[in-house]
Amino acid sequence: MSQPDLKHIRNIGIISHIDAGKTTLSERILYYCGEIHKLGEVHDGMATMDWMAQEQARGITITATSTSCRWGETWINLIDTPGHIDFTIEVERSLRALDGAVIIFSAVEGVQPQSESVWRQANRYGVPRICMINKMDRVGADHRAVLEQMKQRLGARPVLMQLPLGEEGAFDGVVDLLTQRLTTFDDEALWVTVTSAEIPPALAEMAAVARESLVEVAADYDDALLADFLEGREPAAERVLKALRKGVLAGQLFPVYLGSALRNKGVQPILDAVVALLPSPLELPPVRSHTAEGGDVLLPCDPAGPLCALAFKVLADEGRKLTYLRLYSGTLEAGGQVFNSTRGVQERAARLFRMHAHKRERIDRASAGDIVAAAGLKEALTGDTLCSVDQPLLLAGLSVPEPVVSLAVEPRSVQDRDKLLQALEKLQWEDPTFRVREDEDTGQTVLTGMGELHLEVLIKRLSDDFGSPVSAGQPQVVYRESISRSAVHCEVFSREIDGREQRGEVTLRVSPRERGDGTEVCLAGQLQETLSEEVRTAILDTLRLATQAGVQIGYPMVDMTISVEAVPIVPGTTTTLGVRAAAQRGLDQAVRAAGPILLEPVMALEITCPHDFSGKALGGLQQKHGRVEGMESGEVVALIRAQVPLSEMFGYMTELRSATQGRGSFTMEFSHYDRAPDAVLQKFGLK
Repeated sequence: MSQPDLKHIRNIGIISHIDAGKTTLSERILYYCGEIHKLGEVHDGMATMDWMAQEQARGITITATSTSCRWGETWINLIDTPGHIDFTIEVERSLRALDGAVIIFSAVEGVQPQSESVWRQANRYGVPRICMINKMDRVGADHRAVLEQMKQRLGARPVLMQLPLGEEGAFDGVVDLLTQRLTTFDDEALWVTVTSAEIPPALAEMAAVARESLVEVAADYDDALLADFLEGREPAAERVLKALRKGVLAGQLFPVYLGSALRNKGVQPILDAVVALLPSPLELPPVRSHTAEGGDVLLPCDPAGPLCALAFKVLADEGRKLTYLRLYSGTLEAGGQVFNSTRGVQERAARLFRMHAHKRERIDRASAGDIVAAAGLKEALTGDTLCSVDQPLLLAGLSVPEPVVSLAVEPRSVQDRDKLLQALEKLQWEDPTFRVREDEDTGQTVLTGMGELHLEVLIKRLSDDFGSPVSAGQPQVVYRESISRSAVHCEVFSREIDGREQRGEVTLRVSPRERGDGTEVCLAGQLQETLSEEVRTAILDTLRLATQAGVQIGYPMVDMTISVEAVPIVPGTTTTLGVRAAAQRGLDQAVRAAGPILLEPVMALEITCPHDFSGKALGGLQQKHGRVEGMESGEVVALIRAQVPLSEMFGYMTELRSATQGRGSFTMEFSHYDRAPDAVLQKFGLK
């Protein structure tokens, strides 16, 4: 298949809170674009985009899946992303590679915690968005409440593009405020036909008011349209759409459409909106890259420009790497040589594919603006930049969240240990939020991830995908070490090692910082100039490694400043090894004198339950040392927001179901680290 014209390409993602209907909408998009000829449903485990066995069994999306389809003249590269907070890196790296997004809100639940998270992620990468309020056919659907929540919680400026025809179960179509026509969806046949008709008299006045509001918003982006609006002249739909598009591309307007993806209603208007309102690669600002000399280069989307691509996802496919690439500039030929500027190695993209969920279509070349997969890139990892050998360029990488839950695993037999380590390495290729280390005391392999579900999925994959079953311990919280006050310590190291006297003296000052400020290691006064580069590097590297390994228990040290105050150098006596040893021991003693503390991860929790059970849910939070932030009462359910230590949340789903007779649910995401209570310190023998 030939490369489509750049102005007819849309690189989009579908993002939302869990269970808002992303995969269901993706399935309809593929169906109406003619890519698939039979609809598969998430609840049946048959959705095209949920190809992993675990996705089909659990009814959730675990990994972002890329596919391509055509709507009219436009070629759409579509990425369906997970909604669960444990798999947030999939959303992060997808948004890094996309030009636009469709964000889905449930008409019943509205703006939920993960909706806010993905919205912030899209803001960070400046991704233009259109919105769909899904599940308009459900009991309790209220699109007006969702619009208000978008304004209040997201700080967004939503623009309602449609009015619903019928409410809840009677939802049967929409009034298009641009064309001022009624659109209905005849679902007697699976291939839903879209019918356009006059607006019913009962809706005419409401539609006129809503249309006026729409034109008023669009007029902010078109002076001529504003003049017509003020003089009462009715503008054509095309002019209004053109003005709205300016606001969307500027990231200031968010058009909102209504529908029910499961009932096949409202999908075609979303596809029309993707084409009409979201940008092509040509309409985005040039991408900023850096040269080897440190200069900046702006890369417009030009197939004839220098090659520059971002590896935004790596998949272990039958033991080999399959690397997803977003090309920002230049052209990549199958079999061509590329330079991985992040790793400093030269590689060959042996084969190129256009992906259709888990199936692939082999192609000969890919150009700027395209999203493809490449086989043969052995060194590439998520966030790496690939460029031409003769013109090295480097793109900004990815923001990777810190994992907060760990558990120990052991192979079922000693003979399987090597096989397990190989499988874990391949899983780390795929997932930057997954970490592996060996516990020095027990010799066990410790896995660290974003949550219980994340680790549960990975352990299941070790068994099913890699044939390496493991015995797993209980999930544990990943703490952080810090200090409560300042302290100064002078450490002198002197010892004979291998027949040579090794000596060094270092004075360190440690000071606490504000929560979330991180750790800074610095040289005080004139040490930057007076110390040799060898000694300077030895001290700073030793201290940075020590903070990562921890001093008290083995957790990373955060929110502190380590200042090297003095390093007396005695010629012929002071050695680099001695200085390293003095720095390491000195930090240990300084931290012990500075009132060491532990920080525990605190989660932002949102509970949804019927009003009758809200008292029990609140009582359970008090027992878990939770802090209730607020409570909202809907028509049917209560919404409770709270902050709770992660250590109290293991197994909470079972507790909540028991307290609410199975009718309560919750979502949570990492909020911040806070000082752990004395009971936790006693557990580690620190108090």
